[in-house]
Amino acid sequence: MPTAIAVTGADMALPPQDERTVPATVLADLDKEPLERSLAVLQSLVDQHGHVIVVCSKAIPKAVERRLHTVRSLLESDRIALFRPDLPPLGLAVLARQLRQLASCDLSPGVLASAGRLLTHYIHAGAVLGSVTKLDRVPVDLKAHAKSWVPGSQFGVIAHPEPQLVRIGPEAALKGPEFATAMLVAKGQLQSDWVTGTLAPSWNAQGLREAPLPAESPSWWGTPKVIEFCSFLPDLSVLYQLVASVRQGACHWCGIDVIGDRCVFCSATSPLTENQQNQLTAG
Repeated sequence: MPTAIAVTGADMALPPQDERTVPATVLADLDKEPLERSLAVLQSLVDQHGHVIVVCSKAIPKAVERRLHTVRSLLESDRIALFRPDLPPLGLAVLARQLRQLASCDLSPGVLASAGRLLTHYIHAGAVLGSVTKLDRVPVDLKAHAKSWVPGSQFGVIAHPEPQLVRIGPEAALKGPEFATAMLVAKGQLQSDWVTGTLAPSWNAQGLREAPLPAESPSWWGTPKVIEFCSFLPDLSVLYQLVASVRQGACHWCGIDVIGDRCVFCSATSPLTENQQNQLTAG
């Protein structure tokens, strides 16, 4: 059985990108169900799949976050990875689907989990907002705050990979990817065709699809007046080539194969990285 990719809500389980995309496991209502049920579900997943990668947003309720850490601790399992990259909800859902695509390939659980950190660099995630007064995840200057009080103002925002913010107008533009991508759009309580009519063509998006707005998006962006978008690599062959081209190594703590300097399952960093950090601290 392939490694299980779990998400914390049904709206984070996007439709398959291709016929090889494995289904997502939805861990819904973790903060509402009895602890015994959460333990049983995660233990069952580990028994069936060997390893579980839980992809969750930093905007999830604190109770859900506590439940995930509690379950992992009580099960004393190093086969459950909690992966919480700094991506908006729609971008996170896209990343979870990319991991579901890769789960069908001959990648070990540790390499698959590490691939999530690699693939975040190729995701451009942002939104069109009706107000930035409560936006605290992207730097907003006082001038933009003042303009947000003008009726009808809209803003184009990039949260990842580099923060950007513009007031939408005839000359408004956002720097996008320098490689071919597809785009996904999710509409909230805002009327605008700027993403589909202006941004997607300027980014040369190779395919544009819509998805429901994730439930966590209004909280993440600070307003329900939002149209969230995400540009990403859709092809499994390209994703696999990216991951396979990176040198693999064994985690010095738990022994699992990884790419990069951190094991997602046990959170250990490579000894070299730790030594470098100690040198920097000593300096």
